[in-house]
Amino acid sequence: MATPLPQQQPVTPPPPAPTPEELAAIREAERKQRTIIASVIAAVVVILAILGVVIYLLLRPATPTEEVGRIRDVFIIVVALESFVIGVALIVLVIQLASLINLLQNEIRPILKATTETVNTLRGTAEFLGENVVEPVIKLNGYLAGLKRMLELMGIKPK
Repeated sequence: MATPLPQQQPVTPPPPAPTPEELAAIREAERKQRTIIASVIAAVVVILAILGVVIYLLLRPATPTEEVGRIRDVFIIVVALESFVIGVALIVLVIQLASLINLLQNEIRPILKATTETVNTLRGTAEFLGENVVEPVIKLNGYLAGLKRMLELMGIKPK
C-alpha cells in the first residue's frame, strides 16, 4: 500500500520593501495622527480645567448672584456652540455616508459582477476539461490496467 505524499504549501514571496516615498508617506501619516491625538487630549484637559474652575467659583459661598448669572449665560452659549458643532458633524456624516453608498453602487457592484462572470467562466472551463480531458484519460488508464492484468494472467508479462 502506497503512503500518500505530504502536500507542500506554496511558498509565498516576502512582500516588497517599501520605497522611500512610501516610507515618507507612512511617517507623515503617523505624524499627523500623533498631532491629532495630542490636540484632542490637550483640548479635553483644557475643557476639564475650565469646568473645574467654574465649579469652584460656583460653589464658593461668597459668589454674588450676578456672577452666577454670567456663568450661566456662558454655559448656555457653550451648549449652543456644542449643538452647532454636533449638527455640522452630523451633516459631514451624512455626506460621507452618501459617498460610501455611491462608491458601493458605482464601483464595487461592477467589480462583483465581473468577478461572478469570471467564476462562472472558470466553472464552465473546469467542467469542459473534466468531461473532455480527464474522463478519457481515466478510461484509458483503466483499459491499460485491465490489459496489463490480462497479460499477467496469461503469463506473457511477469508480475
